[in-house]
Parts: sequence; structure tokens; C-alpha cells
Amino acid sequence: MSSALHQQSKQYETIARAIEYIRAHAKDQPSLAEIAEAVNLSEHHLQRIFTEWAGISPKRFLQFLTKEHAKQALSQSKDVLTTTLETGLSSPGRLHDLMVSCEAMTPGEIKSHGKGICITYGISETPFGKALIGWTRRGICHLSFCEIDCLSEEEDLFSQWPEAVFVHQDSDAEKMSEQIFSERRENLKLHLLLNGTNFQIKVWEALLNIAPSELVSYDTLAKLAGSPSALRAVGSAMAANKIAYLIPCHRVIRKEGSFGNYRWGNDRKLAIHAWEAARHANE
Repeated sequence: MSSALHQQSKQYETIARAIEYIRAHAKDQPSLAEIAEAVNLSEHHLQRIFTEWAGISPKRFLQFLTKEHAKQALSQSKDVLTTTLETGLSSPGRLHDLMVSCEAMTPGEIKSHGKGICITYGISETPFGKALIGWTRRGICHLSFCEIDCLSEEEDLFSQWPEAVFVHQDSDAEKMSEQIFSERRENLKLHLLLNGTNFQIKVWEALLNIAPSELVSYDTLAKLAGSPSALRAVGSAMAANKIAYLIPCHRVIRKEGSFGNYRWGNDRKLAIHAWEAARHANE
């Protein structure tokens, strides 16, 4: 296992507890000393964990969690994406980060419930805790963050593909995780295999065009997916997404600036956004 990923995963446990405390006491605007006390660490130790994990100071990190920052990010992203839509240009977003391409399963493959498909899967550390990753020879088909032991995530994977052949390989999942969360992005290419309806795939492809550190509203995502009035359907498509982080549902928030819910935990959604914003700020 990568020592760096293991270290980040352990540090994330502290980050998540800190974010949970911050959200619970947002009205009081807790100081760093109060946050450190809440997670049973010295202020110096907490400062070091934040700096190592996010690459920025706790004070700067906490700024990315505020509603004011979210509103500003929404406004900036809306301007960029509105221009993109009006000019008919391809969105520049994902091309500046991971080179992600995707393909959809055929209706016949979906109807057969994965018959004839071999899925390798395993559990790995990530900067946001443990994750279950699944992939075929055609690309990554599953990525879900685990709360405790990943058993429910494994059951979910198996239920999606009941006729597939599964091969458990944690060591290969660790290598896959290193690629997904690598900071060396210039030569990184990942391919996704999508299992969904035509509308869901349109929404997921639209999500791929949202750049790291950008935030968009559900309304903007609906426009990007070509269905500006289908807000409820867009929300359902996001809920059906089985590939966390790479298909970035965490970049969609409510238009008033609140972050809303996230399938893999609201604290994790905030952590991923702030982590991405910090990396973007350091570029």
C-alpha cells in the first residue's frame, strides 16, 4: 500500500471530525483552538495535519467551507459555463484535470445483468478514507467511499451486476487508487464504463465537464445536460451515480450556496471540495 495514501486516509479521519464540529457550531465561528480541542489534538498538531493533507493552512482551508465562498464559486462557474453554452464550445473543465473518457454499456449488456463481464474489485485507502473500486477491461465501473468495513458497498456492487464474474484484488485496487488521486495529472488517462439510462448518462457526462474547484447549481447542471426543466430527474441521476469523485456529484450544490446532501456523506462532500479548491489554489 502507498504510504502517502495511507497517511492521507488516516489524516482524513481527523479532517472529517473537524468538519463535523465546524458544521455543528457554524453560528459560533469556532476558533482553531476550539476545533483542536474538539478533536482531542493540540492546535499545533491539527495545524500540521491540515497543512500536510490539504497543502494549505487550516484558516485557508476553512474559508473554502463557507457559504460565502460557495456563492462566489457558483457565480464564477456560472459565468464560465454560460459562455460555454452560448458559444457552443466544449466545456474546458475536465480537460484541465484528469483525462477521463467514458463509454456506456449497451442495452443488451444491461439486460443481461453483466453476464460475460469480469469485474475486478478491491478496497483501498484514498485521501477521503477507504473506498471500494471496481473495474473491467473496458474501464472503471464503480467507486464508492466506505464508512466502516465496505460490506454494504460490496453488496451494492454485486447487486448491480448479478451475473458478472467477480475477482477480489486489493493490491490492484491500491494501484488504481494511486492513479485516480495522483497529483501528477498531466499524463493520466482514465476510462469509465457507465451503466445507466440515456438520460442518466447525459447528466454524468455533463458532470465530467465541471472543473475541479468549480461549483454549479442543479439548474446549471440541468442546462449542461440539455434538459433545463428536468431538475428532479437530474437529482435522481446524481443519486444513481455509482462512480464517486471521478463523476463529480460533489461539485453540485444548491443555488443559495448550501452544499446539500451527498450519497457518501455531507462532511466528505465538503472535504473533497475544499481539498480540490486547495490544490487549485496551489497551482
